[in-house]
Amino acid sequence: MEILQKIALIFTIIGAVNWGLIGLFDFNLVTFLTGDMVTIRNLIYIIVGITGLVNIGIFFQHFDGE
Repeated sequence: MEILQKIALIFTIIGAVNWGLIGLFDFNLVTFLTGDMVTIRNLIYIIVGITGLVNIGIFFQHFDGE
């Protein structure tokens, strides 16, 4: 499960950076990288959304600091 959460965290960070770029510079990195490939763009948004939900599980875990 730890590997899944790390992968999910990477995608969530990518999504957060994209939203930051949109807010600061009105620049959508996903649209820039995918161009006219709407299906790929939507797939990226879906993956980022799902990984955000997976990361909700972090709130309910107890970390021992190990």
